[in-house]
Amino acid sequence: MGWFSVAITSISLLCVVSTVSGIGANWGTQASHPLAPETVVRLLRENGIQKVKLFDADYDTLRALGKSNIEVMVGIPNDMLLSMATSMKAAEKWVSKNVSTHISTNNVNIRYVAVGNEPFLQTYNGSFLKTTFPALQNVQSALVKAGLSNQVKVTVPLNADVYESSTGVPSGGDFRADIHDLMLTIVKFLSDSGSPFTVNIYPFISLYSDPNFPVEYAFFDGNATPVNDGGTSYYNMFDANYDTLAYSLQKNGFGNLPIIVGEIGWPTDGDRNANVEYAQRFNQGFMSHISGGKGTPMRPGPIDAYLFSLIDEDSKSIDPGNFERHWGIFTFDGRAKYSLNLGTMNSGVLVEGKNVRYQERKWCVMKSSAKIDDPNVAPSVSYACGLADCTSLGYGTSCGGMDARGNISYALNSYYQRQNQLDSACKFENISTITKTDPSTGTCRFEIMIEPYYGGTEHMIPESMDFSQVCRRS
Repeated sequence: MGWFSVAITSISLLCVVSTVSGIGANWGTQASHPLAPETVVRLLRENGIQKVKLFDADYDTLRALGKSNIEVMVGIPNDMLLSMATSMKAAEKWVSKNVSTHISTNNVNIRYVAVGNEPFLQTYNGSFLKTTFPALQNVQSALVKAGLSNQVKVTVPLNADVYESSTGVPSGGDFRADIHDLMLTIVKFLSDSGSPFTVNIYPFISLYSDPNFPVEYAFFDGNATPVNDGGTSYYNMFDANYDTLAYSLQKNGFGNLPIIVGEIGWPTDGDRNANVEYAQRFNQGFMSHISGGKGTPMRPGPIDAYLFSLIDEDSKSIDPGNFERHWGIFTFDGRAKYSLNLGTMNSGVLVEGKNVRYQERKWCVMKSSAKIDDPNVAPSVSYACGLADCTSLGYGTSCGGMDARGNISYALNSYYQRQNQLDSACKFENISTITKTDPSTGTCRFEIMIEPYYGGTEHMIPESMDFSQVCRRS
């Protein structure tokens, strides 16, 4: 089947410039210390990002987007598909609360409702096969009833594993055999309602899944050995993957259905191939690739796309891999990770977040007098990493070059910062101490968290457990 088919099938492991309406970005909020929505909206506007894709319909997030004129795709999470599918009233209530109200009252430019998120991933074992289409129908009916169906379109963001190629090249594309009829039902529905097909394409996952995947084929430099499809040469995986979908649609009578790339990007940490150099190369390559509006061999013209993602999320599940928390072009606190010209600003550089407030400059580290073989070390590190984020530790990661003491300190500090620097969060028996000297070294940054945003309501911060008690019980 060759490299191309590997690129298509391996994606199943996961979880445009001015010629369209500007490049979009995914705004995920699974963070322990999220930036205030107003700060993020300002980040979007100052970088000329004119479209944003959300994974839910959080009130504060949508309110902050009011009057910004940023095009918004709101999301219905997979765990709500059953209620949307089985209750028209639930769909109408959701649309009223999360779409109609924000459009009429807060002047939010909502253009799409994403019904589910990659619901047909093979790793879900068919959990959402029976609810996705009925939910899509009911949400569309609710939009019609609300008088919004011309302004707001429904779509289902799908992973690229919903299609495959029997020949190993794009022209052999068709929808996956086990969901072929369901996919045609959904595609026809999207076509009839004037809605787009939304697909998430991840060359990084192909490289992550198969160490023998040709690295150059993931990028846009034209250095890869091309895949030949009947005289058409494909020099990068994105074009080949996108055109496999285009062929799949055409083969089934829907060759003109609009396509949105709902997610595309490259992580910067958590794996040896997830680094700043590759992320910058991929994202800048993608922006340059689509900037002229040339499109792909099968679909000439502008490409509508949302980068994944805007900001790192340190609370995301790492079941697919440690890289999951590091997709942002910005760090959790709104700092640009690398130079990236989005083609939207005259300066050609990213504008960073402003007025971000940090907690005190202090860190929790391993005592200089503590010994590596202290019996408290292993359970301490395990506990800290289990409740914080140690995905920057490991082979080929940003903190992979530290010694054992550095790794231990990183784990302790991650927990300490996650617990908002409570004194009790740095009481790992016999091994921890608080310092005001920054322990960061080389590419490894020991973070200080920002002041947490809890919305408009009072939010009590839970007290941290005294770790010395944990050690005694374990």
